[in-house]
Amino acid sequence: MPPASLLRETEAFLHEQIPLTKAMGVQVEGYDNTALVLTAPLPLNHNHLGTAFGGSLATLATLAGYTLLWLELGERGSHIVIQDSQIRYKAPVRGELRAVAPRIPPDLLKEFRRTYAKSGKARLTLAITMVSENKTCVEFTGTFVALK
Repeated sequence: MPPASLLRETEAFLHEQIPLTKAMGVQVEGYDNTALVLTAPLPLNHNHLGTAFGGSLATLATLAGYTLLWLELGERGSHIVIQDSQIRYKAPVRGELRAVAPRIPPDLLKEFRRTYAKSGKARLTLAITMVSENKTCVEFTGTFVALK
């Protein structure tokens, strides 16, 4: 687990550079050897049914992929954008929004960094899940591009 300061700095970066994250109440809950976890409170992200708004779920999943790649790449001057995404809503989220982005396998990350260093551009497809009430409620796949 990285120092708490890295989590706070990452959260501050998101709130400063992507203002929607502050309005949504996005927090960087954790980043360890297995995954990055972003959360957002339901009261700021609910729909007319009292469950999580689909747009908030899609946004948090996109942010989880973006943030994971930003942290893994480690080059703060890089620009990361989403090129393509697919989302599947399997069940309503009735509590805290929680996006889990598994860490990138070392060999895939090494190749990504090599391509980025060589050409100034690299892309990677990431899978993000959102779990609520002990079941997977959202499955998200996004292709992210890092640019120098």
